Amino acid sequence: MELTVRVYREEDLPEMIRIWNEVVEEGIAFPQEEILSAQTGERFFGSQTCSAVALDAVTGKIYGLYILHPNNVGRCGHICNASYAVDSKCRGLHIGEKLVSDCLERARRYGFAILQFNAVVAANIHARHLYERLGFVQLGTIPKGFRMKDGHYEDICPYYKSI
Repeated sequence: MELTVRVYREEDLPEMIRIWNEVVEEGIAFPQEEILSAQTGERFFGSQTCSAVALDAVTGKIYGLYILHPNNVGRCGHICNASYAVDSKCRGLHIGEKLVSDCLERARRYGFAILQFNAVVAANIHARHLYERLGFVQLGTIPKGFRMKDGHYEDICPYYKSI
């Protein structure tokens, strides 16, 4: 596998939507509850500051994606936010690390100074370990800040990194 990360193209949308919806349907990481259709997915990914995919440069197979956008406006507009999704069949292959690293570089190029994650579910230990390994700092814990798919609440941990 020759993994590369690039800005998405229109032909990537069906696979991006499938992977995104997989994470939404799992109900343990993203705050969204509505799945994307072809139409809403095109609008959603197209409305981000940047949407990018991790793919095999040889086969074109998409393994994951991220979205990057402002976390706020005006005086806080220098802070961005991102979300990452990796195909469940491809997790554990360090694709997330490639996505986050590329996202940090692109965020810098777009003029952002801080990348902040508002709601990392405390039980998502793989994401938390990755963020900490890459130098993100946990800001604290918000008790019961995330409603899981089964209805129970989990703590969330905001993180940030200067870029």
